[in-house]
Amino acid sequence: MEYSSSEDEELIGDFIDAEGNTATENIDQGTGMMASQIHDDDPSVGSMPPVIGNELLMAADVVGKNDEPRMGMEFESDAAARAFYNAYALRFGFGIRVARSRSERRKGVEVLVMKRFVCLKEGHHKKKPVEPSNKKKRKRLSIRDGCPAMMEVVRRGPDKWVITKLVLEHTHVIVSADRAREVQLRRLSGKFQEHENQLQELRRNVFGDTNAQGLFNYFKKMQSENSSFFFSTQVDSKNCVSNAVWVDARARMAYTYFGDAVYFDTTYSQNENMLPFAAFTGVNHHGDTVVFGCALILDRTESSYSWIFETWLTAMDDRLPFSFTTDEGKGIAAAVAKVFPQCFHRLCRWRILSRCKKRLTDVCTRFPGLHDELKRCVNGCDTVAVFDMFWGSILDKYGLKDDNWLQSLYEIRDRWVPAYLTSSFFAELSLTHRVETVSRFYRNNFSSRVSLNTFISRFDQYIDGLYASEAQKDITSFSPEQFLKTETVLEKQARSIYTRAAFETFQLELVEAMQHYAVKVQDGSYMKYYVERNGDPPTRHTVFYNVAEKKAWCECCRFAFSAILCRHVLSVFLLVGVIMLPEPCITKRWTKKAKTGPELFGLNVENGSGSADSVASRYNDLVRDAMRCAEKGAVSAGAFRVAKEVLHKAFMEIRGLGEKLR
Repeated sequence: MEYSSSEDEELIGDFIDAEGNTATENIDQGTGMMASQIHDDDPSVGSMPPVIGNELLMAADVVGKNDEPRMGMEFESDAAARAFYNAYALRFGFGIRVARSRSERRKGVEVLVMKRFVCLKEGHHKKKPVEPSNKKKRKRLSIRDGCPAMMEVVRRGPDKWVITKLVLEHTHVIVSADRAREVQLRRLSGKFQEHENQLQELRRNVFGDTNAQGLFNYFKKMQSENSSFFFSTQVDSKNCVSNAVWVDARARMAYTYFGDAVYFDTTYSQNENMLPFAAFTGVNHHGDTVVFGCALILDRTESSYSWIFETWLTAMDDRLPFSFTTDEGKGIAAAVAKVFPQCFHRLCRWRILSRCKKRLTDVCTRFPGLHDELKRCVNGCDTVAVFDMFWGSILDKYGLKDDNWLQSLYEIRDRWVPAYLTSSFFAELSLTHRVETVSRFYRNNFSSRVSLNTFISRFDQYIDGLYASEAQKDITSFSPEQFLKTETVLEKQARSIYTRAAFETFQLELVEAMQHYAVKVQDGSYMKYYVERNGDPPTRHTVFYNVAEKKAWCECCRFAFSAILCRHVLSVFLLVGVIMLPEPCITKRWTKKAKTGPELFGLNVENGSGSADSVASRYNDLVRDAMRCAEKGAVSAGAFRVAKEVLHKAFMEIRGLGEKLR
């Protein structure tokens, strides 16, 4: 006798019977899209008894920790086989259920002889006939997507069960092992229900009464318009959306040029009533914001942030930035350490400084100038010694030596104070000017009455405006309208190669260089100079200059931080007669030709082992070429006509080639 069980469906530990009485809708998978399913909270779905959870945890810890199913593997019982598969599933983060079993009558007794364990997403949901009713029912999506993963065991003796059928591959993205374990431990510690209630309330605030269908419709619409649009959603134990990531083609293209310094903007965390929307942003060659992708964060745990970062990195071909800036938080910090171990993780100093008035309310009320002094100390001190002295004087002046919050900030100063951040690039043209990532947009467009879909639509319009502004500045940057202040060849050269924003920064440094004087104090392969300026207080910086290699280094490390030469190095150049900027001192990302070719940076997660002949590699390469064609073709009506003709001709030839190969 053989039967399929619909009641014996369970997910490891925390994954509960999520099939329920849901309507079915299949979700397509396309280029750049990862399988995603959406399911609303169902109050009828209960929790597994703690005893069962404990048994599964023991199985996960004891059985099959470093093993995986294989044909011919033997077990002493079907329960042992199930415990093993449960442990394996928990380790890899997917749910299982018993899909089929078979019994035989032996000596007048029904004996179980076969069991098949499958992924919870195996098969396809069968629609039930709908009876006419005036009662409005919520439309839900089935979690089943035809996943073939399974393990079947057959009885070969009284105490012998053998794996006879096995499929390890899944057709969907499975939850990470860390997340499965974390959720399990939360349940057993008694915090699970509280966490689930918070998530359920947050979903209601975000999706209202429409579940997540509107978000999914937006994703499918975007991908139908552009197949290189990437999105992925993460689901929780009840198959409800917990996080989402999406990246369009323009963001992926911009990342190839300006993804050396990335900022993860979580403005929403400043107000618990805000939509949990975050953005991956950077700075383009004009010093303006560029968006590299978006995220919806409903579950703010370490494993969720890890999933978000890993998913976004996948969309970016696993190219790592040099630096990654985030807000404070243990969960985010742990996730960054896991996903971006090679990157320098910086904490956003502007967010830290913005908290001063709140954390030091009484002192700031009595001393209104305190906040400005702290900002000058953080942004104006270009060496460690000067910062430490200035910081100490502020604490003495306002009697804040015993303030715990300021003490905690000082202990992590190497993570957010510019004077300590001399080892990586952060794409900041000015330490005193803050690039307004998406914070201003958020403040101007968010209210409790704005739905998620409306907010995303407005954000898309905001991004369109950013690209339009960038295109306009690309056009006007080739007209040398900037006023020269020194008439030096260095300044004229800089005006011809840098964008307006970068040139203005360079120009300021050059003017300041003329107020300094350099003195050579040591000869050698690297000549040593003291660059000083009289003032209150007087300053001195050490500069090393290698004539043969045309390289210079200053202890202020301004060039490493922003890729624009500092006043101290320029002062040495003026002294030794350097009239043209050496090539090693010019960084392409700040020039007018920043987007003239693919500018790959950083390290590949796979250490460059990916095949250049893969379909994905060829696809991404073609997308970059097409985007460059679109950027140049949109400049004028004539360029547009040429671009359209060339693209149409190329498409017809490619299509003809494809038909010949059929």
